[in-house]
Amino acid sequence: MPISSTSRASTTAEAGSASNPRLSARRRLARRTWWTCVALVLCLLLLVVVSGAVGAVDVDPTQAAQIVLGHLVPGMPWMSDGSLTPLQDQAVWQFRLPRALLAGLAGAGLALAGALMQVTVRNPLAEPYILGVSSGASVGAVLVIVFGSAALGGLSLNLAAFAGALGACLCVAALARKDGALSPTRMILAGVALGTLFSAVTSYLTITTSAQNVVSVLFFLLGSVSAATMSSLIGPALALGAAVVVSGLLARSLNALMTGDESAVSLGVDATRLRGLLLVVASLLTGTVVSVAGGIGFVGLVIPHIARIVVGADHRRMLPVTVLGGAVFLMGADLLARTVAAPTEIPLGILTAFVGAPFFLWLMRRGGAERAGFGR
Repeated sequence: MPISSTSRASTTAEAGSASNPRLSARRRLARRTWWTCVALVLCLLLLVVVSGAVGAVDVDPTQAAQIVLGHLVPGMPWMSDGSLTPLQDQAVWQFRLPRALLAGLAGAGLALAGALMQVTVRNPLAEPYILGVSSGASVGAVLVIVFGSAALGGLSLNLAAFAGALGACLCVAALARKDGALSPTRMILAGVALGTLFSAVTSYLTITTSAQNVVSVLFFLLGSVSAATMSSLIGPALALGAAVVVSGLLARSLNALMTGDESAVSLGVDATRLRGLLLVVASLLTGTVVSVAGGIGFVGLVIPHIARIVVGADHRRMLPVTVLGGAVFLMGADLLARTVAAPTEIPLGILTAFVGAPFFLWLMRRGGAERAGFGR
């Protein structure tokens, strides 16, 4: 019986894959990345619906989905069947949905910033917070809380936090330069020193202000998305979109930088300029998130590490998983923060540390850093 051309081509392709194990491994990783991203997107959709249903106002998940779809697709009959009240609509659309979306944007932004920073310093324990960016943003925000926006030229709390993050970024870049190049070791040392200094300033402002301001300061420093509105999503969404585009275009250069400066230069990558760009992108992204969600740590440390273990260190695969994983992680953490001690709400910074620190220590115990490509 003659063999068809299709069967012959399939047999040839299989033989080619069998003779090239590296190509076969890349295909397996590509499939794993695809299905991981699909699973994370489904988790995001599920978390949006569940978050919309959880709260003081009684709304079940089906009703929460009806409300969201009714606003996204006007004219559909879901909102006019009489089963949904204006209070339910307001609770889901104006309060719970913006909160869930802001948590997702903040988690994605912090995770991406952490991934970029780990490449910048070639250290799996690096994250934007270690460079003092979060502490700089906190100083700007606390100054507005304590002295008012008029004392800072009319800057709002969000803009003051963003300005503090940008100032910290510029200070770290200036202190980390050695012989005209950015030194990864000096960046970490400068970041730790500046972060400690900024934290001391924040602590001094906190203990010298009124009790009412102390509550506001602590709530901001510990992180929360409870005050989210649709308008507060614009800044993080724009920053995340720009960072995703830039990091996607630089994915191959990031891979080269991971191998070391000499190898990167031999491949045509300007390591110093790339490090400077990554520092700015990660810091501005972190500053934007901190300005609307406060100090939420650990996301940028753990999520990129897990993504590398799951899909490998190639940034063309790792970055999408990191962004989606960060969004899922912080949305889930916010849902727990609202429910685990209800009616009391746990600050996100506390919850992410409790959840993430033991898991990260377990990963280190299992040798995750080496498997993620940082063990060289």
